[in-house]
Amino acid sequence: MNPNLFQEDIYRLGSLCHFDKQVRQQAIEHVLECIQIAQAVGSDIVSLWLADGTNYPGQDDLRRRRQRLLDSLQTIYAALPAGMRFLIEYKFFEPAFYSTDLPDWGTSLLMAQKLGLQAEVLVDTGHHPLGTNIAQIVAQLLDEGRLGGFHFNDRKYADDDLIVGSLNPFELFCIFNEIVGADVEGNTNAGRIAYMIDQSHNIEPKIEAMIQSVLNVQTAYAKAQLVDRAALRGAQEAGDVLGAYRVLQAAYETDVRPLLAEVRVRQGRNPDPIAAFRASGYAERVARERTAIPTTSGYPGA
Repeated sequence: MNPNLFQEDIYRLGSLCHFDKQVRQQAIEHVLECIQIAQAVGSDIVSLWLADGTNYPGQDDLRRRRQRLLDSLQTIYAALPAGMRFLIEYKFFEPAFYSTDLPDWGTSLLMAQKLGLQAEVLVDTGHHPLGTNIAQIVAQLLDEGRLGGFHFNDRKYADDDLIVGSLNPFELFCIFNEIVGADVEGNTNAGRIAYMIDQSHNIEPKIEAMIQSVLNVQTAYAKAQLVDRAALRGAQEAGDVLGAYRVLQAAYETDVRPLLAEVRVRQGRNPDPIAAFRASGYAERVARERTAIPTTSGYPGA
């Protein structure tokens, strides 16, 4: 369940961080309603992203904004039922350009630690400055037991929301290498990660692009399973830098597509999900059906 605290004009200067208590209360009540909806539909995760921030120095007091945010989150956290997880997302800029109230994983982690064990961090793979080592962030959060989940996408420049693994598949592999490695070592956090896709579809078919992201994630995960952990540990402890890299390289360069296709066949599925989707005619059928639905706006299919 994903609350929306960024589209209404009242949130132009913030939602949970707003200087006006009435605006903050409206935002809090919206999240509380989302918690109730999550319970009604059987969801056990509420994921929060804020657009809160400032565009200019002096626009607001940064420490007071932080305290208002923490107070708002504590009110929300107190309403969580047992077993429901609260994932705190972050983004280093956009739409705010001077300061962002949840700008990085460390800030989100601090908030989660102040709230309690049901609060964790959500990593959006596109929400980082260029060159950020996301695998290292994942390793840190796993070690703290606070890696709540992912929004998978890819980017060339900023938050492009492209198909995950389409531009930097090795980065995606390295992320899963940390997860699989932690799981092998008995890290309990590695087994409760929520995996989600967050993409913006502009020129590619929407559903096919989502399927491709799933395929890319499965590929990265399968390759990470092939890493020779004993050989990797041995090379690391021997100071064999190139040897350690070559262990990862060997797994990454293995073509796992035939293996994944065989797994799908054994599950009674088509080995090529995108070909199966295209052959189904689902997208065309749904487009026709929705175009035929009359609307009160006077525009068919609006």
